[in-house]
Amino acid sequence: MNKITSLFSIQYPIIQGGMIWNSGYKLASAVSNSGGLGLIGAGSMYPEVLREHIQKCKKATNKPFGVNIPMLYPNIEEIMKIIVDEGVKIVFTSAGNPKTWTSFLKENGIIVVHVVSSSKFALKAQEAGVDAVVAEGFEAGGHNGREETTTLTLIPMVKEQISIPLIAAGGIASGRGMLAAMVLGADGIQMGSRFAASVESSAHENFKQTIINVKEGDTQLTLKELAPVRLIKNKFFDDLQKLYLNCPTPDEIKTLLGRARAKKGMFEGDLIEGELEIGQIAGLIHEIKPVSQIIEEIITEFKMAQAEVSGLI
Repeated sequence: MNKITSLFSIQYPIIQGGMIWNSGYKLASAVSNSGGLGLIGAGSMYPEVLREHIQKCKKATNKPFGVNIPMLYPNIEEIMKIIVDEGVKIVFTSAGNPKTWTSFLKENGIIVVHVVSSSKFALKAQEAGVDAVVAEGFEAGGHNGREETTTLTLIPMVKEQISIPLIAAGGIASGRGMLAAMVLGADGIQMGSRFAASVESSAHENFKQTIINVKEGDTQLTLKELAPVRLIKNKFFDDLQKLYLNCPTPDEIKTLLGRARAKKGMFEGDLIEGELEIGQIAGLIHEIKPVSQIIEEIITEFKMAQAEVSGLI
């Protein structure tokens, strides 16, 4: 039995990343209905908006789903209360210390997974009592480590250190990528970019079209002083690079960012002044497809690749 399908009571060990401005209830429920684990991305929702999405998700699927919560969220106490009040069973935490909320969530019967970018933080998450970790490599759109450790090296290094289930993320958008991650020691995978370019994603159509037009080298990791993210190179990205030439302070970077820059890009479709977060694997995504088709194709390709690999030696 696969540790991840067993932990979450799902069909396939495929988890959808809880991406800001992409991961509403429509995407989460579609992934869960297709055999994976859908996540509502709380990072771009006011508390009452999150409550509404949880309630709609319950009506849209009878399968397990979860909520991704960046712990830097300003309304974190209110968010956690909503999680408990609405009976959410699975929470993925990120961008913060797992010790802060893990025991509270576990006491309320919730499965807790923490997103990390290094072996050191994977161990800390395990010590905090989480049920599993997501180890996210440098290739990813968000939750990147400042050390720029790639998924290929991160997964086996984390696997060596922990005993709890391990989910690989960063640079995975195909059945072959899924198989590679699992051969390296992952029990399951988390995909963001592939699901951002799905029919059910709440992202703006402009952003979805941009994702499928991205080529190798069109993205770059930046904003390490605040929270490292990988951005598509557009005017806003160029403005940011010009600012970096003057060795800016974090406050000067925040001033350029302003408010709601990611919303402007990904949700409102401003491809010039918006922040467009996506993983390197976008260069392999060529079509916007329904979630059910994406998952079906990944499982089919996974099985084909498995058969091919078995005959290599």
